[in-house]
Formats: sequence, structure tokens, C-alpha cells
Amino acid sequence: MHPLLVEAVRGRIEAATSRHVGSAWQVERFTDLDDRASHPCGLLHGSSMSVFAKYSDAVDAVDQFTIELAGLTLLREQAGIDTPRAVGSGVVDLDCGAVMVMEAVDEVAPHDRTDADWRAIGRTLAKVHQVRGDRHGLAFDNCFGPLPQDNRAVASNRWIDFYAQRRLLPRLRDAVHSGYLPGGLADRVDRLASNIVSGRLDFIGGPEPVPALLHGDAQANNFVSRPDGAVIIDAAPFYGHPEYDLALLDCYVDVPQAVFDGYREIAPIDPGFVGRRGLWRLHASLAVVAHVGSTAFGQRFIRHIAGTLDALE
Repeated sequence: MHPLLVEAVRGRIEAATSRHVGSAWQVERFTDLDDRASHPCGLLHGSSMSVFAKYSDAVDAVDQFTIELAGLTLLREQAGIDTPRAVGSGVVDLDCGAVMVMEAVDEVAPHDRTDADWRAIGRTLAKVHQVRGDRHGLAFDNCFGPLPQDNRAVASNRWIDFYAQRRLLPRLRDAVHSGYLPGGLADRVDRLASNIVSGRLDFIGGPEPVPALLHGDAQANNFVSRPDGAVIIDAAPFYGHPEYDLALLDCYVDVPQAVFDGYREIAPIDPGFVGRRGLWRLHASLAVVAHVGSTAFGQRFIRHIAGTLDALE
């Protein structure tokens, strides 16, 4: 049975949603969305409305989901984009773990997206990137999928240093700890990060960007398409290089050129981005290995890491 349908969990969701709508609400139907997220999740449909719920059995699940909701609020308020609205506080505390509950968004299914839908995703991401900050990072930490994300600024305030110290090295440690990353690849990633931090690879990150507000996990599945535009979900925001988000758009699934065309309607993309895309994806590939490195999907990203390092060395 799906964790969200276990009687004790479903009952808490029904109670929270009933309070939210001001009348009795019960689950009548369920749509499993586990294939689109790193946590068990899905849509619970009732007579008056549907809700999206995501489950975690982590000890700090309440804190994780509270921070995720804070990130969505930040994006909505700073960039003026749409994000789902919380049901009540948005977090239902359980005896073991927690559930995040939000109002469901009527969506165009990913496989039914038109070029106009993809362009809307690109424009929405570019709109987020128009918000600028003074430093790379964020005042609070959050999570990249199930993994903790350190958003502390670095002393140099250079993007490439932030990326190496706050993204690449932590994800390398996670992947090594999982036992799924071959030792030779781990050594090569560590050497790359060390050379960046030491200043021997200053050129590798391209022109220094002004810190821009990022989605933080801008894979295609973390946008919901509606007839009137795109909605952002599952964000892990911080201020950094727009190319970081652009590199993730097609990191896990293929996307059409239309999404990048839509982005360019609002903001340019540096021609050198194509050559740097693999570098900005390294942290995400390491995260996949750390999380599901034993699966065929995880093994695919071990090959991606090797190929990226071959291209960079």
C-alpha cells in the first residue's frame, strides 16, 4: 500500500483538508506520482477538491517540509511566479515522519505539453532569474531532493568557489558514503573540486555572474504546466548562476528546444553555456548516485559523471 493511503496517514490528511475547506472531506481516488519525485507522493482526489501530498519518514521531516514551503513562498513573493498553496500550515506531523499537503494544480500532463507549454516553463524560469542578490547562497539551508543543501556564502563570493564548496564536494561525500561511486571517479571529482578551490581552474566557470535567484532543482518534472502558464514545485532556491538551473532542465528527461527559446524571450543564454552544462550537472549526477546508485537509473549517472570528467580534463 502506498504510504499516503495507510489509514493513519490518510486520516490525518483528510482532517487537515477538512479544516482547510471548512467541511468534511474524504479521499475518493488516488493518483500515484512517485515516478516524478524523490519522495513518495501523489494526488488525493475528493468531491470538492484535490490535494497533492508528499510523505517522508525522516526524523526531521517536519523541518524539511517547512523549509521547502518557505522556499516556495520566497520564489512566489520575490519573483511573482505561481506556486501551489499550502493546505493549512502545509505540514502534517505524523507519529513517524510527516506529510506536506498542498492544493492540487490542474495540469497539462507532461507527455501532452505543447511548445507553448514548454515556452511558458522557460519564461517562468527566466522571470525567477531576474531577481538579483548580493551574494551566492541563501540565509537558510534547504534540501536538494532528500539530501541537505548548504547555502552558506563563501568568503570569495565567487560562483565557481561556491559551486565547488557548497555543491560539488558535499554531493561527492554523499555519493562516496553510499558506496556506489567507484573510487577512481571519486578521486577525479575531488581533484577537480580541489583545483577549482585552489584557483588553478578559474576559467572553467566562464564569466562571473551576478547572483540570481534560482529554482535550485529546475528539472522539467519540477514545473507544472497549466493552460495559463507554468507553476513551480519542489524548489530548493538560493542565489547563484542561472546556468545552474538551465543545466538541470534536461538533466533527467529530454526537453524540446522550445523551453530554451521561451527563456530567451526574457533573458539571454551565454553561448559558452553548452560547454559548461556538464560541469553544472555534476552535483546532480552525484546526488542521483548517492540516492539510487544501485539502480539502472543510478548507474546511468555514473556513466554521465565519467563522461563529464573526460570532457573537462
